[in-house]
Amino acid sequence: MTSWLASAQDSPYGLHNLPYGVFTAPDQPGRRRIGVAVGDFVLDAGAAARAVGAPSTLLDADTLNPLLAAGRPVWSSVRASLTEWLTDESHRAAVSPCLLERGSVELHLPFEVADYVDFYASEHHATNLGKIFRPGSEPLTPNWKHLPIGYHGRAGTVVVSGTPVIRPHGQRKAPTDPAPSFGPSRRLDIEAEVGFVVGAGTALGSSVPLEAFREHVFGVLLLNDWSARDIQAWEYVPLGPFLGKSFATSVSPWVVPLDALEAARVAPPARDVEPLPYLDDREAEAWGLDISLEVSLNGHVISRPPFAAMYWTAAQQLAHMTVNGANLRPGDLYASGTVSGAEVETRGALIELTWNGENPVELPDGTTRTFLENEDTVTITATAPGPNGTVVGFGEVTGRIVP
Repeated sequence: MTSWLASAQDSPYGLHNLPYGVFTAPDQPGRRRIGVAVGDFVLDAGAAARAVGAPSTLLDADTLNPLLAAGRPVWSSVRASLTEWLTDESHRAAVSPCLLERGSVELHLPFEVADYVDFYASEHHATNLGKIFRPGSEPLTPNWKHLPIGYHGRAGTVVVSGTPVIRPHGQRKAPTDPAPSFGPSRRLDIEAEVGFVVGAGTALGSSVPLEAFREHVFGVLLLNDWSARDIQAWEYVPLGPFLGKSFATSVSPWVVPLDALEAARVAPPARDVEPLPYLDDREAEAWGLDISLEVSLNGHVISRPPFAAMYWTAAQQLAHMTVNGANLRPGDLYASGTVSGAEVETRGALIELTWNGENPVELPDGTTRTFLENEDTVTITATAPGPNGTVVGFGEVTGRIVP
């Protein structure tokens, strides 16, 4: 396909992608609008629909939630319409005024988060943490290869990229301390992850089988699940993560449609434990994704995690998340867990990169880091292969640590 918009050609935000977001513009700073990234611009989707004579209440909303709730047939129809408006020369005069330079707009959280779940799907990450915390024992817990382990997070602390991350306070107790103390986290960490945005909901008591994954998942974004390792280590027995995780989860402002990732689909890694039938994807659609992440600390690349190495897929995670009858709601968000590869330079968290502080990361300015310091800025970016040699861009998720 060829667009009449020159910058859409050979762009990670070309017609093969068309990610959705929510923006405000200088002319109406108080009005949030749905936008679609295309080339160097943001298309005001609601204004474009009106301009071509096809007004849409879904595209005129101030959040993506009504579109998410509409379901896959509508998602496909809207995507087809956007593509037509940007390729058909007859629409150029009407649609061109609806394009705003991407650098001129402010981006916001693109949808209201209904519920948030975080998984633990990287075998490399789970193995590394097992070796750190349980030396001399089997790194993986007995259940790890039988089910996607996860926890329920806090939807209200999911924030858009660029929101400052306030260093959390809580109880801390090192193994050698006689008693816990209270104060700001001293071991603040990142978790480079990929998030999945749920659209169509389900009824309480029902479940989503593997083959229904694409009917319920609207799109994909980048996610940093900030972690206070010292708070987490003291609190997590016996019920798991709580205050060490719930203070902030940052997401990228652009939601890449699932349809844009068809060329990025790959088979997941070989499994050496046979899954139970509801998780058995050997005869199902392959939902491993070849997404390449890049993590930068203060502008310096410290890791390149490969998402294709994840043991559990997003389809398996959705099936497990609902197998007990938990219902889905439009705006539900679930994340992959830390993305880590087999090599040191592909680990997606500082606790792995520095091996719990034993091997500090060296930065170009001569300083080192074991965990994050105040004023540190972390940025995660990612790309995936698109059709015919194109590249799908995910934008970035950035956060700066403040006291």
